[in-house]
Amino acid sequence: MAELTFIDLFSGAGGLALGFEQAGFKSVWAVEIDSDAADTYELNFGHPVFKGPIEKVESLPVRADIIIGGPPCQGFSPLGKMSPRDEHAEMNQLWRQYLRIVDMCEPMAFVVENVPEFLRSAEGARLIALGEERGYSVTHDVLDASKYGVPQKRRRGIIIATRKGRPQLPSPNGTWATVRDAIGDLPLQPTEHDWHIGRNPRPESLLRYRLVPPGGNRFDLTRTEEGRALAPRCWIEKVTGSTDVFGRLEWDKPALTIRTEFFKPEKGRYLHPQADRPITHREAMRLQTFPDSFQWVGSRISVARQVGNAVPPELARHIALEVRRILGDS
Repeated sequence: MAELTFIDLFSGAGGLALGFEQAGFKSVWAVEIDSDAADTYELNFGHPVFKGPIEKVESLPVRADIIIGGPPCQGFSPLGKMSPRDEHAEMNQLWRQYLRIVDMCEPMAFVVENVPEFLRSAEGARLIALGEERGYSVTHDVLDASKYGVPQKRRRGIIIATRKGRPQLPSPNGTWATVRDAIGDLPLQPTEHDWHIGRNPRPESLLRYRLVPPGGNRFDLTRTEEGRALAPRCWIEKVTGSTDVFGRLEWDKPALTIRTEFFKPEKGRYLHPQADRPITHREAMRLQTFPDSFQWVGSRISVARQVGNAVPPELARHIALEVRRILGDS
């Protein structure tokens, strides 16, 4: 089968694209508004990226067989719902810009990645309906990355639309990858190079880290007199809530969702399984299934954002293989 090409919209650093290239597709163009993420994409995929709002794309420099991408989804995610409704209203309409590019390109297929909530929203239903009106067969579902060889529980809404054939979502491959599989060979202490970099915690923070057992969380701090002396008052007073805050990963299970502030244990289950510290950038990249050879552009905070926002390449690869099968059969 000849090499199939794709255009990547809202590309980020290129997690979705990397998985598609690993499955035999070729990236030929991309659109990304974040300059660091766009630079990362250019560095790894070897072609220019349109750096700016997708609304400013007036024509396509190339044609492609398929279009992939993940329109911003903050307004649909549980985290986004904590923000004022109007703040994300315009962003929630960016899927229409995605479809505008589909109309310009008329690809054989398109793939949309988003939060699970998007599939249950009126906007998601409208995108699917408009795809069908354009002659595409459309399928959609929520996939858990941990069922596709990704050492991380990460649920994503996936839409596959094809002009020919009947699209299906990839079946779980039965491979269960763990935190140990992903990062067990890395030094316990950060090396300050090759993105295996850590923070310099305050003595108080270091004491807190040491009191969290494997698989534990912030509630473990409030169970001893020593821990209560170190815990913020709000943790002591709030006896219910997330069990992931200040949580420690477990070696022989997948990680939970790696988000953009994985270097802050107060944001989730981001303490190393054994060392008394948050996970490093390299460890987060591994848990997202980025190879060590993938190159990054930007500050530590910028790269963390790129990593946390990315689609795990291994999940993307399974989606891409299914798309390739459909197109090959048709």
